Amino acid sequence: MRPTLRLLEDALIDRILDEARDLIATLGVEIHNPAVLALLGDHGARIEAATNRAFIPGPLVDRALGSAPREFRLYDVLGRETHHLAGDRVHFTPGSAAIHVLDGETGAIRPPTTTDYVRYVQVMSGLRHIAAQSTAFIPADVPSRVSDSYRLFLSLLYGEKPVVTGAFTIEAFEVMRDLQVIVRGSEAALAERPLTIFSCCPTAPIKWCDVTSQNVVDCARAGIPVEFISMPLSGFMAPVTLVGSVIQHAAETLSGVVISQLARPGAPMLWGGSPAIFDVRYETTPMGAVETMMLDCANSEVGKRLGLPTQGYIALSDAKRLDAQAGFETTMGATLAALSGINSISGPGMLDFESCQSLEKLVFDNEVCGMTFRLLRGMEPREDFPARPLFEELFREKHLLIAKHTRRHLKAEITFPGPVIDRANLSRWTEEGAVELGPRARSEVARLLAAYVPSGLAEDRKAGLIERMTREAAAHGTARLPERPA
Repeated sequence: MRPTLRLLEDALIDRILDEARDLIATLGVEIHNPAVLALLGDHGARIEAATNRAFIPGPLVDRALGSAPREFRLYDVLGRETHHLAGDRVHFTPGSAAIHVLDGETGAIRPPTTTDYVRYVQVMSGLRHIAAQSTAFIPADVPSRVSDSYRLFLSLLYGEKPVVTGAFTIEAFEVMRDLQVIVRGSEAALAERPLTIFSCCPTAPIKWCDVTSQNVVDCARAGIPVEFISMPLSGFMAPVTLVGSVIQHAAETLSGVVISQLARPGAPMLWGGSPAIFDVRYETTPMGAVETMMLDCANSEVGKRLGLPTQGYIALSDAKRLDAQAGFETTMGATLAALSGINSISGPGMLDFESCQSLEKLVFDNEVCGMTFRLLRGMEPREDFPARPLFEELFREKHLLIAKHTRRHLKAEITFPGPVIDRANLSRWTEEGAVELGPRARSEVARLLAAYVPSGLAEDRKAGLIERMTREAAAHGTARLPERPA
């Protein structure tokens, strides 16, 4: 039996959804994009031009929910299926868009470079429990106007896993779509086998900016899946009560569903989010707070009640180092998210309130993800009945180390983590150098970098990626892209 977690009863979820629908119908949604407002108005929403508000009636919400797909699949650079986003299937991806990296050698938190990003993609290629890349951090050695497309470019050039990404500008979307079309060969092939998921973030409270709302429309029309990342901050830009924050999240996300489905009925999407409580003592938004994790899980329950695939920013930490706090916050989040059946769990590798990525933490988190997958498999009998013959063998042999039953079921029953996790006894640990977690993680990063195998993407398509990215950089005053590692 698969273990599960529920925080909300169905009757409470239905009431939350009723309140959310009332908010976007009576208070409206603020949208700073005239074309998106017109799209809503053309389909029955009342538009108040002076305040940029759309009042979305219930029948329009029902129509959008009726066309929204209940599942979709994601494919890697080579066209192989990696994700089936449906039901309670769970997939992990690193946290995204950090502005810093934790330097594993010096311990300094610093701006990242192209070399850091390539190393990240190379390490990600070897992490079997994390199914997707993300555009994890923002290289500081390219102009900000191309940083979003540049991250996707490096991910597609060096890695094979699909990518969770997003655009900072309306213009960048065209470049990022072109990069994907180059990989797939045509727009039709891209729509048939999606390669990325775009994060599209409404602004609290119940608002869409020009760029993000346009991204929703552009992705829908191109067949590129989106994840709606509503970010209510409990006690600051959302009600302090958790249920109140879930209502706001539902209102903001429902409005995104409507925009997406009006742009193209059947457009794939995730009911996602990155909520947080607000810690008034430090004026921070702790992602490692248990209430933040509860919000993520509750938001997913609302999405599942609607039959939609879900996402959540969870399984990350606010610590500044790979330490005990980083371990317990990440592990607790990953476990709760998996038990909740969140389909796309974003967070591994992240530190410092979503602002810092660490390769060492990423390899540690990969082991956390592996343990959660074992938990999800639950417990089932494997030739355990009748029990007497097995125990007769145990009494006779004094152990079951080489028993046929052990050999048949050992690998299915017991997870053996990699060298980042220490399971040696004290004497052996001491004899082997008393290596602590930080150095073990650095060694694993070095091993993965040494074992990296270049992407199997055809060379002509790699050349196409380089040509398109070079052209985009030149358009913004950068004649030459930064040097990249071999």
